[in-house]
Amino acid sequence: MVTPFHVIIPARYGASRLPGKPLLDVAGRPLIQWVWECARASGAASVIVATDDTRICSVAAGFGADVAMTSAEHVSGTDRIAEVVRARGLAPESIVINLQGDEPLMPPAVPARVAAALAEHPECGIATAAAPITSLAEFLDPSCVKALRGVGGEALYFSRACVPWPRDAASAGRPGDFSHALRHIGIYGYRVKSLLEFAGWPPTTLETVEKLEQLRALEHGMRIHVVALQEAPPAGVDTPADLERARARLRVR
Repeated sequence: MVTPFHVIIPARYGASRLPGKPLLDVAGRPLIQWVWECARASGAASVIVATDDTRICSVAAGFGADVAMTSAEHVSGTDRIAEVVRARGLAPESIVINLQGDEPLMPPAVPARVAAALAEHPECGIATAAAPITSLAEFLDPSCVKALRGVGGEALYFSRACVPWPRDAASAGRPGDFSHALRHIGIYGYRVKSLLEFAGWPPTTLETVEKLEQLRALEHGMRIHVVALQEAPPAGVDTPADLERARARLRVR
């Protein structure tokens, strides 16, 4: 039986490196439309674009999206999504996927897998994904968030540091082996009741130190299931170079 789930796409206009990012042209369509089409192809029961910007609202409504206008005061996409689930009255056990509005190349199967994993693990309040790290440079990069996962798939920790540290394959303080390392993929599935609880907590110590919001859940004892993907989806769009890569890939679809 297919697990019903909803996808909410938080989208804001004011990205510092790419202002107006959701509306930038990518192969003849605004970037946000590609993300919306991915969500629609995932089998979601509903797809909602959540934004505080009337320009994004107008464009998204123009290509047929269900749009929820939200407060401009939200610090994160998670807070924006929490406002939407309250306004729409989604049931406490409903599953909601947070698909970032700058992920035009996310395979539709990934949101569906994250939703299914959460349904299969009722003890968890959140599900996310991780994939093998493929280079030493990636392992050393603090912008590559590492996920540590237990034998049953539950998250142990997330860090910008090089973890797990290969004690017997390191010299002069530099690791030489990254074969057991996983890269965290920034897609989340929440039960609505867990999302609202999470959004109500203030930032925690580890979250503040690592600048990783998901650590707030772990610090409060909320369990996170980590889906193991065979390979990482293509990167999202954060920089002009990312934008050009996305344009090149989507032109040939």
